[in-house]
Amino acid sequence: MSGDERSAAVRLRRDPRAAIGLSVITLLVMGAALAPLVAGYDPVRIDLANQLLPPSGSHWLGTDVQGRDIWARLVFGARVSLTVGLLSQGIALLLGLTLGLVAGFYGRWVDEVVMRLADVTLAFPTLLLLIAMVAAFQPSLTVVLVTIGVVGWAGMARLVRGQVLVVRQLEYVQAVRALGAVDRRILARHVLPNVIAPVVIAATLGVAGAIMAEAALSFLGLGVQPPTPSWGAMIADGRDLTQLCTAPWTSVFPGVAIGAAVLGFNLLGDALRDALDPRDSGGAIPSATAP
Repeated sequence: MSGDERSAAVRLRRDPRAAIGLSVITLLVMGAALAPLVAGYDPVRIDLANQLLPPSGSHWLGTDVQGRDIWARLVFGARVSLTVGLLSQGIALLLGLTLGLVAGFYGRWVDEVVMRLADVTLAFPTLLLLIAMVAAFQPSLTVVLVTIGVVGWAGMARLVRGQVLVVRQLEYVQAVRALGAVDRRILARHVLPNVIAPVVIAATLGVAGAIMAEAALSFLGLGVQPPTPSWGAMIADGRDLTQLCTAPWTSVFPGVAIGAAVLGFNLLGDALRDALDPRDSGGAIPSATAP
């Protein structure tokens, strides 16, 4: 481990935001992984005899209008949110990193084509573009995560391209090229390692945006379809004004879960940004997909 890497690791360990963010994310991951063990109830089992029960010893967070346990649906819903958040950012990272590297390294017409495609993608409001793309297909978990990932590539590509434009002009990169190294080796050994830090930060922040995007689509009925638990759909189920007044837990607890997940990834992303590049503490690295 180099001196810079050790310094970054020390700064990250000392940052309370990293500790809080990692703690929240760890709890979410453990809850999602152990959902069948910690849920206590079947999250899709309808029990009309126990409709809208308040939080109690038997139902920790109460029940919804169909008698389903809120706690069970929350922990199973964490699986959906984490799956969409992580896999969609994996898709955005793969597309954005590849196209950004190519555009920044080769320039000319390649750069022009990739950046114009990115401009077109970024010209549309993200949520409206997501709604249009998901509505064109049968809504499902796969469609949602692929759509969010595809929409999120443009911001990642612009970030990578900007970093590559700087790195490719460095003397040691020019020297390696003059020695006859092939482009693939230059990109993999000398360019990519110098752009990976801001990419990791942007991807971490992008997971939070993807979770919000999935919740928004599910709230509108375009996300994961019932009876699969989804935090956004749970809020939608309890949005009736009468139910909000008489049984607010049906919407409040899913909203708190979304807020906690987004806060956890944002705190970790901010801590990573300051640890990896302490000169850039003003938040210059943007989040990826966010509605």
